[in-house]
Amino acid sequence: MLNNLKGKNIILASNSPRRHELLKGLDLDFTVLTRPVDEIYPDDLALEDIPEFLAVKKANAYQDLIDENTIVITSDTVVINEDEVLEKPQDAGDAARMLKAMSGKQHLVVTGVCILTAEKIHHFADHTKVKFTTLNDSEIDYYVAKYKPYDKAGAYGVQEWIGYVGIERLNGSYYTVMGLPVHKLYKALKELN
Repeated sequence: MLNNLKGKNIILASNSPRRHELLKGLDLDFTVLTRPVDEIYPDDLALEDIPEFLAVKKANAYQDLIDENTIVITSDTVVINEDEVLEKPQDAGDAARMLKAMSGKQHLVVTGVCILTAEKIHHFADHTKVKFTTLNDSEIDYYVAKYKPYDKAGAYGVQEWIGYVGIERLNGSYYTVMGLPVHKLYKALKELN
């Protein structure tokens, strides 16, 4: 459907299987290439601006690959709960701590995206509010033990068991919580020359 991208070399710079799945859902041919990029951001950066800042930082690591036929897509997701950024958990105890902190409350998920081409660097973020039901310790322990959510910001995947039983409502895009706001990405890709 994105005829303007025919013949383009699209690179998704992400190890996330969820992002791979979501980009495939746009019926695009792409390759996956990742490079190590430190995810350090300025201390004074507003919490909601962190994912967009990091998506741009990641894209800049691919400047040497850019020509008129290459497009690089990067992304980053953060979970913000009560003015704390919940990144990927270090271990089971850290994952349980995060889930307990969000239990019965609303938190914010922000995903930033960057599209790098020879002509420009385009970036944006999307926000979704997520309301968790109250989860008991055995539910949290079950999820962490079985699903090992150590590669997920905020220690959970909306598309997994915890999302089925724990999410009361979303105000925003489900796909933003999953890690890639495909509705906004599609629109941005459609507008590329």
